Amino acid sequence: MLRKRCVIYPKDIQVITGRSERYCHSLIKKIREFYGKADHQFITQEEFSHFSGIPVEQVLQYIY
Repeated sequence: MLRKRCVIYPKDIQVITGRSERYCHSLIKKIREFYGKADHQFITQEEFSHFSGIPVEQVLQYIY
C-alpha cells in the first residue's frame, strides 16, 4: 500500500519549482516564519500550496 505524506521537504519543492535546494531551504524558512512555526515544526503540503499560490492538486502530483 502506497502512502502519501502530509509534509513537504525542500527536495519536493525543488522538483516542483525547478529551483536550487538552497533556495528551497530558504523558502521553507520563510513559510515557517509566515505561519509562526518553530524551526522543529513541519510544513504541510497545504501550507506550501497556500503560500506559493500553486493549487494543492498540482502539488500532490509531485509527492509520492
